[in-house]
Amino acid sequence: MLITRRERFSSSHRLYREDWSEEKNFEIFDKCSNLHGHNYELFITVQGTVNKETGFVVNLKELSRVVKQNIIEKLDHKNLNTDVDFLKNTIVTSENIAIAIWGNIETKIIELGVELYCIKLVETENNFIEYYGNKHK
Repeated sequence: MLITRRERFSSSHRLYREDWSEEKNFEIFDKCSNLHGHNYELFITVQGTVNKETGFVVNLKELSRVVKQNIIEKLDHKNLNTDVDFLKNTIVTSENIAIAIWGNIETKIIELGVELYCIKLVETENNFIEYYGNKHK
């Protein structure tokens, strides 16, 4: 069974490569090469079986606590290019943010007794990505 928890965070970022000129960054990333921000929605989907004793796949309060401590507190109201340890040396696209979130939280999700199934990151009302980990290439 799958169960999903939604969290939100607001962050700023800039799409760029340090080894490229400002002109090349603008050519490739357009206006996103300038510092700007988003109000992200993060959906963490886990997979497991219903525990007969509790009726839960996972305690959603515990899942929320893990996500807030390990992801939201590190990303909310931060500059993703400079303030987030697990995004250092990364072009902070939504794709790379989702991959980094997966890597930063997968072990902690497993400790809750479930498997991380999907990270969905909504950047704008028109753009979102879904990441299923390395096993779902």
